[in-house]
Amino acid sequence: MSDDNTHSHPHKEVQHERSPYASHVRAMEALLVEKGVLTEPEIQDRIAYMESRSPANGAMLVARAWTDPKFKQRLLSDAKSAARELGLDPTHEAELIVVENTPEVHNLIVCTLCSCYPRAVLGRPPDWYKSFEYRSRAVREPRAVMREFGFEPPEGVEVAVYDSTADVRYMVLPMRPPGTEGMDEEDLAALVTRDALIGVSVPRPTAPAS
Repeated sequence: MSDDNTHSHPHKEVQHERSPYASHVRAMEALLVEKGVLTEPEIQDRIAYMESRSPANGAMLVARAWTDPKFKQRLLSDAKSAARELGLDPTHEAELIVVENTPEVHNLIVCTLCSCYPRAVLGRPPDWYKSFEYRSRAVREPRAVMREFGFEPPEGVEVAVYDSTADVRYMVLPMRPPGTEGMDEEDLAALVTRDALIGVSVPRPTAPAS
């Protein structure tokens, strides 16, 4: 096989078709601009804001809580205010509650009725979180569900299942892994996965491979 990057056979240009859903969204955006409801920059700012929300925000909150006991208490008592301290914008009418894992209790988050989720700090929910199977089994057999994610709390550890609603959203504050005492906040945040923030898993002592 040749390593020559100047091979002569032509490539067919790939055409990306816009989905009907995307076309409808774009048409709505154009109508909002035409009617003067929003400007194009305002729409783009909103899109950028939506895309900026990800599990990395939740991981940042956890890392700060692991290194700052006072911040941890503020996070547990008033999660939205604590999030704003780090420049996050958890604007939503629903309350945000952070529940702490301990050696005695492991927390698991679910929304049995639909897929309520703290998007401001975790971004979009994964497909499995929205599935009927997870929503039904997380309450009935939480240990079996976690086992399928490669984790199960030790015997004797209570599993507390929190059911999100339209009024209340939850995020897990996992326990800090042993052997991470010398790590800074950025490295600690790299240990915190979305699954750990939901409770189906826990942070590992080393960052997951990219």
